[in-house]
Amino acid sequence: MTISTNSPVNLPGSPADTPVPTNTAVSARNVSKHYGRGETAVHALRDVSLDFEKGRFTAIMGPSGSGKSTLMHCLAGLDSVDAGRLWIGGTDITGLADADLTRLRREHVGFVFQAFNLVPTLTAEQNITLPVALAGGKVDSAWLQQIASTLGLTDRLSHRPHELSGGQQQRVAVARALLTRPDVIFGDEPTGNLDSTTGAEVLSLLRRSCREMGQSIIMVTHDPVAASYADRVVLMKDGALVGELQQSTPEAILGALATLGA
Repeated sequence: MTISTNSPVNLPGSPADTPVPTNTAVSARNVSKHYGRGETAVHALRDVSLDFEKGRFTAIMGPSGSGKSTLMHCLAGLDSVDAGRLWIGGTDITGLADADLTRLRREHVGFVFQAFNLVPTLTAEQNITLPVALAGGKVDSAWLQQIASTLGLTDRLSHRPHELSGGQQQRVAVARALLTRPDVIFGDEPTGNLDSTTGAEVLSLLRRSCREMGQSIIMVTHDPVAASYADRVVLMKDGALVGELQQSTPEAILGALATLGA
């Protein structure tokens, strides 16, 4: 679904048997997720239906506890759902065997999380190229050097994580996600540990990867400035979709969040 507006709107759910559009990178139909039982149960996701188009940069935002991180983890196949169906590309990942899901993520998905998830005994370059090595592939050296240069890592590739600052480690994580040119990159606050200048460079690179290589970016963030780099901002509250913005400014995004109590 795509709603062109600069103010929050209600997003209708789609029935579980609604066909998934062919131009989507990731899709959800009537997805629900809860933790716990009875009166103490927490409903993290409530009947969420959503399509993420190929080659677009989408930010997911909402107040703390809105379900945005849970939604991203489920979309990426990192967490299971209690109801509904999920697709990455044309593959229904709901109930997919662990080995098949792992293979799909390795070949088609990139991740950038707040926890850098770097291997401490490997150099920055080895951490960046690790997914390719695990898949038995060949590294595109020119693309690696371009990413390293853009992220300011050229003179840090031989350093191990403990020799890098937090911001440099995050840049290594971003480089690792970009190296394989995956169909979709999931980011959880990907610029959260970066200074404003480096963060802007990273966000610009992510946006350019959408424009020039057709990659799809799905990013969870609390930062209206970071979200303004996205083509689309999806708004959540209490586990449900409550609206979205298109090509918006930090001020408009901040205003929309204020109406949600964020």
